[in-house]
Amino acid sequence: MAVDYHLEGHVAVITGSTSGIGQALATALAEQGVSVVLNGFGDPAKIEADRAAIQAKAAANARVLYHDADMTKPAEIADLIGFAHKELGRLDILVNNAGIQHVAPVDEFPDEKWDALIAVILSSTFHATKHAVPIMKAQGRGRIVNIASAHGLVASAFKSPYCAAKFGVVGFTKSCAVELARTGITVNAICPGYVKTPLIEMQIGDQAKARGISPERVVEDVILAAQPNKTFVEYQNLAGMLLYLVSDVGSAATGAALSVDGAWTAT
Repeated sequence: MAVDYHLEGHVAVITGSTSGIGQALATALAEQGVSVVLNGFGDPAKIEADRAAIQAKAAANARVLYHDADMTKPAEIADLIGFAHKELGRLDILVNNAGIQHVAPVDEFPDEKWDALIAVILSSTFHATKHAVPIMKAQGRGRIVNIASAHGLVASAFKSPYCAAKFGVVGFTKSCAVELARTGITVNAICPGYVKTPLIEMQIGDQAKARGISPERVVEDVILAAQPNKTFVEYQNLAGMLLYLVSDVGSAATGAALSVDGAWTAT
């Protein structure tokens, strides 16, 4: 039976939502009657096709828009938040989801890659939150959900900037939650384990070729080595957590870093 989270008429901005996790979360919100502003890079024709597909699934009166803000540029992030408020009249939900990845030993890590990861994952979360909070304060209610990672709670080799950025997102989440605790705004982080995104699917094929083993063994022994349940996190698992956090049911949850990781961070 479908659950009604009573989100009709709400407005959300989701960064990095033209594919993968962000797109799945946008779809889940639109189906609940939330108007959503998508954001991200990609082929314009595909972005428009995906926007239209989400619009087709959306509940009545929910609108699905797109803004092409570059998450490395603070002024464009400010414009994204302003666009949502101007076009849709309010802002109830901000999901900071944008992310990129690069893997290398710390002493070989390219400077520009470090700067890019910190900018896209951590600094964009600050800039979007900074501009969303005044709108939410004026409304007396808001929900900010930061998509962190299991790598925001535990480390892995060769991912120093990614871990630094995701640990930073968790710390930022907690600080903002304390600061905003009496404003009606909640701030939480979702920390997924491995999700079978298009990026991960590419990595499986590349690892299988490089190691000379089957894709199934790559999943079991490499990708999900740290995840005890040996099962990818599904988009619906993250969507369910998001819907709880942004609804009135989740109003007491704030400052939490919620693991959805098949017991990865329990070990």
